[in-house]
Amino acid sequence: MKLYLDTGNIDEIRELASTGMVDGVTTNPTLIAKEGKDFLKVIKEIIKELNKYKTDFTVSAEVTCTDSAEKMIKEGRSLARLDKHVLVKVPLTIEGLKAVRQLSLEKIKCNVTLCFSASQALLAAKAGAWCVSPFVGRIGDEGWNGMELIKEIRHVYDNYGFETKILSASIRSAQDIHDIILIGSDIATMPASIFKKLYYNPLTEMGLEKFTQDWKEYKKNLEKGKNKK
Repeated sequence: MKLYLDTGNIDEIRELASTGMVDGVTTNPTLIAKEGKDFLKVIKEIIKELNKYKTDFTVSAEVTCTDSAEKMIKEGRSLARLDKHVLVKVPLTIEGLKAVRQLSLEKIKCNVTLCFSASQALLAAKAGAWCVSPFVGRIGDEGWNGMELIKEIRHVYDNYGFETKILSASIRSAQDIHDIILIGSDIATMPASIFKKLYYNPLTEMGLEKFTQDWKEYKKNLEKGKNKK
């Protein structure tokens, strides 16, 4: 499973991309606005950072003109020309799906975002989406089970042979990632804070501390033995 960062912060991306475990980045207008920087400049900076450690990655850049397919197609083409790693992010609306259909025919990869049902995911796949982004956390906020949606989409795609990838988004905890891994999502995108929690476990820290103490004790005893001689 591929792990993406959901951020527009270059410092966060630089820090975690150096692990070699970041397979891509997702952005949206809200995340870019938080950085107070030019949208296209941020996308290019993200690609530059990931290029240092990966050759196979994607960076999702979302269209901003969402009221018509024609506008989204035009903007999608422009975004795709930025770099081969750009994944054009399009909302799951009827106009958005029209745009995805045309862009996919032009071999432009699309991330269909704001998916909240298996039937929506089916439509995205039929439109030719490279990936679909179900929003796990937001579904949970409404009192439903986001993980059940991931299971349903996995079943639909496997059952009908769709190649569209499942990019699980709106992740709220490391437990969410655990569940998504077991379900079989192709990709998960998450904030940097959650990415860091994936490799932390208190038992690992306790074990490391014990190893360190034992090594210090060993060296201490070894030195005592030398002094006795």
